[in-house]
Amino acid sequence: MRLEEYWGVGPKTRETLVDELGREQAIRAIESGDVRALADAGLARGRATRILRRATGGAGMDILATSDARSAYKELLDLAVEHTVTQRAADRIRVLTPLDSREEMTARLDDVLAARDAWADLADDDRTAVLEAYERYDERDGSEHAAVEAALALLAAGVDSGPFAAIADLERDRLEDAADALAALDDGRVRDGADEELDRLRDALGAVEDMDANVLALIEDLRSEGVRDVEGFRQSFEDRLLTETGVTIDRVRDAMPTDATDATDFVGGTLRTLRSDLTEAVDERERAVASEFEETLAEARDAVDRAVSAVDDIALHLSLARFALEYDCTRPVFLDGEDAAVSVVNARNLTLAAHDDESVQPVTYALGEHGVTSVPAGVNAVPGQERVAVLTGANSGGKTTLLETVCQVVLLATMGLPVPADRAEVTPVDSLVFHRRHASFNAGVLESTLRSIVPPLSSGGRTLMLVDEFEAITEPGSAADLLHGLVTLSVDREALGVFVTHLADDLEPLPPEARVDGIFAEGLNPDLELLVDYQPRFGTVGRSTPEFIVSRLVANAGDRGERDGFETLAEAVGNEVVQRTLADARWTADE
Repeated sequence: MRLEEYWGVGPKTRETLVDELGREQAIRAIESGDVRALADAGLARGRATRILRRATGGAGMDILATSDARSAYKELLDLAVEHTVTQRAADRIRVLTPLDSREEMTARLDDVLAARDAWADLADDDRTAVLEAYERYDERDGSEHAAVEAALALLAAGVDSGPFAAIADLERDRLEDAADALAALDDGRVRDGADEELDRLRDALGAVEDMDANVLALIEDLRSEGVRDVEGFRQSFEDRLLTETGVTIDRVRDAMPTDATDATDFVGGTLRTLRSDLTEAVDERERAVASEFEETLAEARDAVDRAVSAVDDIALHLSLARFALEYDCTRPVFLDGEDAAVSVVNARNLTLAAHDDESVQPVTYALGEHGVTSVPAGVNAVPGQERVAVLTGANSGGKTTLLETVCQVVLLATMGLPVPADRAEVTPVDSLVFHRRHASFNAGVLESTLRSIVPPLSSGGRTLMLVDEFEAITEPGSAADLLHGLVTLSVDREALGVFVTHLADDLEPLPPEARVDGIFAEGLNPDLELLVDYQPRFGTVGRSTPEFIVSRLVANAGDRGERDGFETLAEAVGNEVVQRTLADARWTADE
């Protein structure tokens, strides 16, 4: 296969990869999703990630039909990456994509949930041991040696069941031998400390080289000891060599020249011969030692390869398990049959849960042939089984958050990951159309938006439409007509969809397969903050909140003139309601 056949690999990128990795290794790196290899070859990490997503999950990426859907997908990956145990696991999570087969989704869910349960059951000391093993793995840049050491640490911690089962049958003795060999070798060279005899020879060679670099000073030092005759000088030099280099007396005497003309010639000749002899001895010993270690590695190659693979796979699944535990995620139910559905019971928005110190109100919601049979207290009824809903209600009432929550649940389920809900049903879709609110009356924005959200509906595949305040990109009259058309088209194409709008009254009559849901504001708290029940009520238009907003503005007015202005607005929205709202807030504060 030509490298240019991979998405995002042009002539320049191909040249870079071939120069740094070679064609075959570059292809292996792409096919295995190895971000690090591509980054080390010179590609920007973000570009490497994009190439690998398309190479390993192109069909899944095609599910993300809009830029907002792709943004939501990347936001989920960023949240998951915060819980990784290694950099390699983080790289692998960044290239996870939606899957296009339920078998793959189920298989990944099985692995992640098994890891979640195993991690939750581990004692604190065992968790610490595992994390420390992976911390050392990262410190050594995820090398083969680091992977083998991590496998040994996991075995020593006794974590060899569930997701750790991959290392349970590894031969510990063979891995220990391999770890010694990997610690000893550095790109074919033998490291210091790996062999005592080699270290002795290297030390001797180093000492001789130091002497050879300072011959005149050495001679002067010997003469300063009171040596006057040739034999005394010879004996003193011999003693110095034996003391400072550790070479044998025979090697020293064999190196001394018999035809030296003076002390400088004698000392220099001896040191040059010793350097040559010791260099040869070092090289010979290093070749022998390296050969032994390489033979050990060859014998342990299968165990090493299995350890590397197991350590990386465990790191990935543990990272995803920690993410799932952090947000109390559960297994979604994949629905079969012709009728599509999406439903969540007590679903939490991950973005809020990750960044908001306050508790996140869970919501229950459903579209299509769902199995939701109960709703939170105070909700008027269980959701109907309409495939399309128009969501209305209070400003700052969580409508956009609900869209994001449904989007997150569907994306995670499609990626084969647990979802942040007590229960969720998902029919995997062919296209996910997520459109966030973009306030602009620019004609180009309207056109580009329609170009992005209509084609997936018309493609014939199963589509989920999540559209937020479409009216923000064009004038209200046209927006109502276009939005009504989108709702109708979604019904006609048997899509699932939620359309957030403030124009519910202008959309009547809706097709019978669509319903209107509402989110309600319930007043102001003693701090004059808006109180909202984020749980939608089904089959009813949500109540707007101008009287609450105006009430807060009246109460917080900075001077008399400003207050008079806001009281004029209070008259417009109903002064009695405004005053009652303020009275309720004050009454609550006084209780």
